[in-house]
Amino acid sequence: MNLFKSESSGHAKLPETRRILINKIQSQKFKNNSISTGKYTILTFLPIFLYEQFRKYANIFFLTIGLLQQIPGISPTGRYVTLVPFLVILAITALKELIEDFKRHLADRKINDSKVKTLRNESWEEISWKDVCVGDLVMVMSDKYFPADLVLLASSEEEAQCYIETANLDGETNLKIRTANVISKHMKDVQGLSNFFGEVEAEGPNKNLYDFTGNITKQGGETMPVGPSEILLRGSKLRNTKWIFGIAVYTGAESKLMMNSTKAPLKQSTVEKVMNYQIIFLFLILVTISLISSGVNKIQFTNDEHHTYITTEPNAGNNFFLNFLTFFILYNNLIPISLLVSLEMVRVFQALFIDNDEEMHYVDKSLGIDTFAVAKTSNLNEELGQIKYVFSDKTGTLTRNIMVFKKCSIAGVVYDVDQETSLMNESMRDFMVLMSICHTVVPEKADDGSIHYNASSPDEKALVEGAALYNYTFISKTSDSVTIKNHLDELETFEVLAVIEFTSTRKRMSVVVRTPEGKIKVYIKGADNVILERVGNQASQNRHQGKTLEHLDNFAREGLRTLCLGVSDISDQDFSDWSKKWKQATTSLIDREKEIESVANLIEGNLTLIGATAIEDKLQEHVPETIEKLLIADIHVWMLTGDKQITAENIAKSCRLHKDGTELVDISDDVPTQVRTKITDKLTFIKQYGRVGHNNDLTLIIDGKSLSHAMEEDIRNDFIQLCTSCKAVICCRVSPLQKAEVVQLVSKFTGAITLAIGDGANDVAMIQKASVGVGVSGNEGLQAVNSADFAIGQFSYLSRLLFVHGAWNYSRISKVILYSFYKNITLYIIELWFAIYSYWSGQVIYERWTIGMFNIMFTSLPPLALGIFDKTCSAETRESNPALYKTSQNSELFNIKMFWLWIGTAIYHSVLLFWIPMLAMETGISWSSGHSDGYLILGNTVYSLVVIVTCLKAGLVMENWTWFSHLSIWGSIALWFLFLVVYSSLWPSVKFVASNMAGLFMILFRSPVFWALLLLVPVVVLFADCTATYAGLTLWPSETDKKRKEEKNKKSFPSDPNQCEAPEQLQMQASKVIYNNKNQETVIVKKETNDHYSFRGGRVANGDGENKHERPSEPNSSDEAESASLLVLTKQTSVSPIYTARRDFFSDLYDTHTDEHNRAELE
Repeated sequence: MNLFKSESSGHAKLPETRRILINKIQSQKFKNNSISTGKYTILTFLPIFLYEQFRKYANIFFLTIGLLQQIPGISPTGRYVTLVPFLVILAITALKELIEDFKRHLADRKINDSKVKTLRNESWEEISWKDVCVGDLVMVMSDKYFPADLVLLASSEEEAQCYIETANLDGETNLKIRTANVISKHMKDVQGLSNFFGEVEAEGPNKNLYDFTGNITKQGGETMPVGPSEILLRGSKLRNTKWIFGIAVYTGAESKLMMNSTKAPLKQSTVEKVMNYQIIFLFLILVTISLISSGVNKIQFTNDEHHTYITTEPNAGNNFFLNFLTFFILYNNLIPISLLVSLEMVRVFQALFIDNDEEMHYVDKSLGIDTFAVAKTSNLNEELGQIKYVFSDKTGTLTRNIMVFKKCSIAGVVYDVDQETSLMNESMRDFMVLMSICHTVVPEKADDGSIHYNASSPDEKALVEGAALYNYTFISKTSDSVTIKNHLDELETFEVLAVIEFTSTRKRMSVVVRTPEGKIKVYIKGADNVILERVGNQASQNRHQGKTLEHLDNFAREGLRTLCLGVSDISDQDFSDWSKKWKQATTSLIDREKEIESVANLIEGNLTLIGATAIEDKLQEHVPETIEKLLIADIHVWMLTGDKQITAENIAKSCRLHKDGTELVDISDDVPTQVRTKITDKLTFIKQYGRVGHNNDLTLIIDGKSLSHAMEEDIRNDFIQLCTSCKAVICCRVSPLQKAEVVQLVSKFTGAITLAIGDGANDVAMIQKASVGVGVSGNEGLQAVNSADFAIGQFSYLSRLLFVHGAWNYSRISKVILYSFYKNITLYIIELWFAIYSYWSGQVIYERWTIGMFNIMFTSLPPLALGIFDKTCSAETRESNPALYKTSQNSELFNIKMFWLWIGTAIYHSVLLFWIPMLAMETGISWSSGHSDGYLILGNTVYSLVVIVTCLKAGLVMENWTWFSHLSIWGSIALWFLFLVVYSSLWPSVKFVASNMAGLFMILFRSPVFWALLLLVPVVVLFADCTATYAGLTLWPSETDKKRKEEKNKKSFPSDPNQCEAPEQLQMQASKVIYNNKNQETVIVKKETNDHYSFRGGRVANGDGENKHERPSEPNSSDEAESASLLVLTKQTSVSPIYTARRDFFSDLYDTHTDEHNRAELE
């Protein structure tokens, strides 16, 4: 019977293909090999930088104000009060951009000037990488990087193979094998290479790292296909091979590495979006009060109230537009110019705390892993505190992705790894041979003769190692053969006729071989649904299908990953016919993948099912506890996996995503109408009880096929409503595209903040679609990490990332924004109240330069103290009480209501701060020096009170006092008075400033009214705030308030009477940073029990023994995370001054007496 009835479309040329001549001048012009990753050049810096800066509305606003102030007679605040601070901020930003870009250009220059040998005039010439051109023949030596994307022509190995490491591309450290084309593999010297003529036809430049479509033709010879197994990509390194010859096909910006160096999609935090809306509202308010002020001025002018002494400008009071501009400039500081700078500084520190959190430091010596968490962007720090949905991959994210072969089913019989199999029948032999030869594993022989297997897929490595357990050992492979050692300790070599590789679409891999007996066989492995539908109808072919299905079900219930294995015999004639079509498909440049799939289907049918494999992939540590915490925090957890449904379901149970008491809603069905019916019926039931959108105790499960029906337009909304009404959702057998679609749909439908976490390339789309993307540094490379916003070493660290850093960051950023608006409105709205007494003339109440100094000097530190060190509860309390996360998750600290509450407070404070001094100074006073009080006496009195009140207000909302907090509050107040004294003493020595401030501090300091106001007004202004705060803590305390009170009680009254020490000492017992003089090493000593210490940092990051995975339970050990990057303690007095400063910076977090004691113990 002829198996092959369809025809392939054959070979054709694409318009985008490039034709590269070998040893000839190129007929096409290609890009050079010089790369540039910099954002700017000398010519483009200014226009690009200015464009980026003025895309921000705030910068346009402040520039407009600065320009308006240059109009003579318009600005009441001087010409440079806004422009100078704005230009300083812009200059600092420009300097930062220049430094960062200069570093990029230096790195580019180093790469471009690297050397490589190129064939020129029949000899090797060493040239710079930037001079390599498309079509150049190059020789790369061992342990060197490839200068461009090359097609491998030959190598030093007998079979023209080479080993490469692609860690720079995908993070995978295992070696991969590449094999030269049969047309060129024989060339071993310069003469042979110089006499090789022909051409390479390749697809156009693209981003796909794992695909390549091309052909190579020898002059006067046949055309052979060139695929991914013959491509050496720029960024890869040659390993375990003396040298290779290659021809450059893509250079510079067209190389796959550079084409993948694109920026991640721009994400903006929800807090920032809300802030932008409030800025727009404030802008409208600014315009409104400016219109009102200029309108009142116009009314007074039309009532014949002429005050010519106010201005020398003719008809100034009659010009409504000029008056509007005057008031617009006067009130412009209602929008704080310093806010963006403060936010950037705070976010940088928050990112540093994440990067250096020792509790998220993952070390696995067996795998060579030593990694900290990484905040790849600081713009989304606060977003971590508002997550409502978590979408997680399974393999490598929830599980370890370390595959271990556990058991198999062969011809209806289950075999464990420790089971003796002395008798080998034909089915068992085929099964073992298939596991030994159908793979892409690369063997690496050690000096002691042992074989180490390198594999891009942990599954394949586990299968090869599993075969070795049954004495079928994979020994070596060449481009056309595979050698194994069988159970009789005999070497067998199989001739490889064709390899049909695994893809996410095919979900299977096949190899066509000629056995040592001369038979042609097709060995195939793949997903059960893909293999079973290709099993033949004869009794001999499906005899064991029923038993195998039963075993597959049992394996899946144990949480094991399964594959089905099949085999078929092919006659020489059938293979000859098929190989012609295979040759056409593999050399096609139009839809090569489709052509291969079409031809592969011809030979991958009529199979004999020989069995199934079961591989264990254990859960990572603390995954069940982490998921349980996420669910307690009202976070919906969705597991998106490519595994079969029963496996996904059992993994969900083992990781506590689905509990036995929870109802499982299964809406998977082969019939589309049934899927719709299940969705509508369940949703209707939930609607009856009014529970739609609530976190109901339900777990929904659906497979990929049913998901495609559920995502159709007419049922999509019902499906999402049902899913968002469940506590957990499991999507199995889903593709990477489906993962991304699900995340995007939920984000769009709910408007909630979503987080996607994964570890592989198939998770990249999902990670980029989510509000926050988290990559896990796993065994599948760094594709996910490179595309993510944050990176962690283990899934269990997600709880700390969200509940600790996320909640802290959200609270801190919220306070920074609210406080920044509060302090500016408190100061500058007073100008409106003063306008009532200044004939609405636009006269300022403050000295002009003090207006600009308010944000830059006198209130710049309190926002930093709030944004960097403030925290409601300790890390331990937050991790052990996930429900506390709901406060930040529900945006209780920053929303429209909270924003306008702070604005209302600022207006209330400004009224008291202006009118109390105004009434107190209503009667004029003359000093003995001859001075009389004027508007600046009142203005500087009010200014002094505003500085005091706003700084004290920061202290009132501050919940974690450190020495920096004290410095920021009391230091800012002291700085103002110091400035007042110095600034009032400058004139006439310095003539261009402070002429109207001369001697003013002496006048103020001699006034009893001034000192009385300093004592009375802050108490009166803040009395209502203190009362409201006290009432909130005592009468209506939040859960966070209760936990914080419990923390304070524990510190004051420890349960163990032997531990009645100072809080700082208890804190230091939890964690220490110590310098060891014996080995000049800094270590973190962490006390886990009363009699056990583990050392982390220095040489050993994780403690040994049974307790090494336990989290700390002592109070305040979380402070270690916020100081590990900055704090270095040392016993020596000759230590670097900056180290001493860093230690002092965090002295409130560490007890020095305990440090000395621990140092003595260590020594």
